[in-house]
Amino acid sequence: MEHDIFFSISQTPDASGHMPSERQMMANYFEQLECADQLGFGVGWIAQAHLSTEIQKQNSRPVVPYWQGEVGLCTDFPQLALESFRRTSSIEIGCAVISILASGGPIAQAERIANVLSLHGFDEHEQRKLNIGFSAGRFEFMARPYGIVPRDAIEEAAWPALRGQIFLEAGEIFLRLLRGEVISSNDIRQTVLHRGLFRSDEDWQRVQSAAIEVRELAQSPDEIIIDNRYVFEALKIIPQDFRRELLEVVAGTHDPIAQLFFNSIHPVKVFNLSITNPEAIEATHDRMSEHLHAEGKPWQRRDMPRTSFVFLNDEDGLSSEQQSQAAHQEAEEALGAYWNALEGTIDPNKVSNAANNALIGNVEEIAQQIVERFHPDDRIMAWFDFFNHDSARVCRNMTAYMQKVAPRVEALLGRN
Repeated sequence: MEHDIFFSISQTPDASGHMPSERQMMANYFEQLECADQLGFGVGWIAQAHLSTEIQKQNSRPVVPYWQGEVGLCTDFPQLALESFRRTSSIEIGCAVISILASGGPIAQAERIANVLSLHGFDEHEQRKLNIGFSAGRFEFMARPYGIVPRDAIEEAAWPALRGQIFLEAGEIFLRLLRGEVISSNDIRQTVLHRGLFRSDEDWQRVQSAAIEVRELAQSPDEIIIDNRYVFEALKIIPQDFRRELLEVVAGTHDPIAQLFFNSIHPVKVFNLSITNPEAIEATHDRMSEHLHAEGKPWQRRDMPRTSFVFLNDEDGLSSEQQSQAAHQEAEEALGAYWNALEGTIDPNKVSNAANNALIGNVEEIAQQIVERFHPDDRIMAWFDFFNHDSARVCRNMTAYMQKVAPRVEALLGRN
């Protein structure tokens, strides 16, 4: 079983109300990254965010109106990735995830990734990969200033479904440019709305009604063609001469259509979120076993990192029972703060699943939970800094996990 680590760099109050400065947050990140490198974690996945979460609460349609502080401080993953590689020797670096709709859109994002790969791979002996997770972005307010808003009444009515179609359009541009292709917007998939994209007949009928009015149609259309979001003549990004073997691409979506579409262009792996149910996870493995792009290696379970909160207590001076009790108290406080921050923005059942999926307890309990919940060939993306700004404690938890939990898991699996 493989073990990665997730760094949220989230500047938000912990359960005690403490919120470090930006400088301290970054110091914490580098301390934990260097610790993770020494401990042997496989990939350090860094969250990326854009624009102030606090200020968006003043918007007419705030996305996370109750979030305190900033959801993340990494706004330029390529720069932080290069600095992270510079400070470490063995750990790979990944983004979880870049929003390809924000910061200039898919063309600009592809060019940034090509540039960082050119610099990272300049040393011919470098073998560590840059793992690029990409998505539409969880929080809409980060993409709105870049024009990702409805352009007419049809798009307004269709928006929840249309935003997913914009992601497919952007994803095709992003992947094809990274492959070195010359493309124009005429080469990119056309967005066609139809009943199958909507949750209910009522939702689809609202879009049809808007189309009748806006386009002066005589009757309800079965399909509605939407103009490209990105319009451009033939172009090709530079640099081109970068080491593509150092690039891994991972899609932050559980939409089967998106997974299959992206893999028709390039080998694209998949992220699993902490709130994803087991049925969706296994269905993804089955689907991707058949549909990973031919240039990719045969699909393995490690190709879908499994995100999991880790609330581990291995503190000195406590009995095993006391460590367990303390870990559960820490988990309750952190998850409670999270639920309050996301009130009204996420399905409560999904958040409950996140709690059920969390690893909570002392060393032995967490090892047992991993063996019970995960496949022996899974890759876990452990999240230790979740609402925890005590960096020294986070590093102790990471150390106990890799030096005690991970070996115990292998022993329980009969691999030692």
